[in-house]
Amino acid sequence: MNNILIISGHTNTTSDSVVNKTIMQQLETSLPGCRTVYLDRLYPDFKIDATAEQERLLWADVIVLQFPVFWFSMPSLLHRWMEETFLHGFSHGSTGDKLRGKKLVVSYTTGAPADAMDWESLFANLRGTCQFTGMEWGGGIGTGGVSYHMRNDPQMLAGITDKARQHAQRLIAHLNA
Repeated sequence: MNNILIISGHTNTTSDSVVNKTIMQQLETSLPGCRTVYLDRLYPDFKIDATAEQERLLWADVIVLQFPVFWFSMPSLLHRWMEETFLHGFSHGSTGDKLRGKKLVVSYTTGAPADAMDWESLFANLRGTCQFTGMEWGGGIGTGGVSYHMRNDPQMLAGITDKARQHAQRLIAHLNA
């Protein structure tokens, strides 16, 4: 199996997440060789250690970005991580080939219904990032209809937790394909 690095881009997995936290737990259990990074735990101040993050990226063959969709995009913390880590001379530029050939997979959740729109079209920027850095676009796995307000109702909570587990299983199958 490839070296899989999973970046959790949720802004608060500790106390403000059910679905993304469940997905991450399932991935850690089912993919014991993977490495996980919780950006919210490492960088609550948004001060990214670019050198440490670049070392993680160098290790990886497959990079998974796990995040909830916030206002039709990735959370600001994950965006900041990319701004600070994908630097000229590392990811792009005349000597920036360190991500070339690595696969990028997007794993996202949204409170909106799955059929509300073409979610994959939202990630043209990430496909462009792949093209610019020489990475391979590995596609996306998404789950809709898992709004955070659902955690307050026990029946809805059980439903979104089950959807999170199913999401993790689909992602694992995608990574193993």
